[in-house]
Amino acid sequence: MLDGLKSKMMDAVRSPHAERGLFLVSFAESSFFPLPPDLMLGPMAAVEPKKWLRYALVCTIASVLGGLAGYAIGMFLMDSVGRPILNFFGYSGDKEAEFRAWYAQYGAWVILIKGLLPIPYKLVTILSGAMSYSLPLFVLLSAITRGARFLLVAWLFQRFGPQIAPVMEKRMGLVLAVVAVVLVAVVLAVKYIPH
Repeated sequence: MLDGLKSKMMDAVRSPHAERGLFLVSFAESSFFPLPPDLMLGPMAAVEPKKWLRYALVCTIASVLGGLAGYAIGMFLMDSVGRPILNFFGYSGDKEAEFRAWYAQYGAWVILIKGLLPIPYKLVTILSGAMSYSLPLFVLLSAITRGARFLLVAWLFQRFGPQIAPVMEKRMGLVLAVVAVVLVAVVLAVKYIPH
């Protein structure tokens, strides 16, 4: 099933409606869709390097809007829609309880770090709604973390072209984990280093 979806996404990259497709996939991925928009974003930025920033912004805006849909699912439809989505991605029972505990203690950090990593962002969006996390803060943090991720992916592809794809597939998690660590270090430095 996922291979078929991935193939359709790759076909969409070459279509005249690629940007609309990117928007739809980015929106859906934040609330229920299983594949990341990076699969379209990277090749699109490589094919049209002058549009890399535009594509990253389309991805970010759509992802934040999709995150609001995920938030609404968690807030209003947790039992009927949210829980089946979490179960589909392997977050049921103890895993969900553990994620909720982390979220309750480190809410902002969970949004920032999970938004960068190749972990389904829909888990964060749905649980944010289920736990009634501050909506304005959720939107702000989502825009920061998703924007950072998509800007990095689009920039790398426009800079190095399609030959970066195999490296990104193997090392994407590591690259984004390093970005997350740097982000945490910067925030801690700003907070704790005397001005």
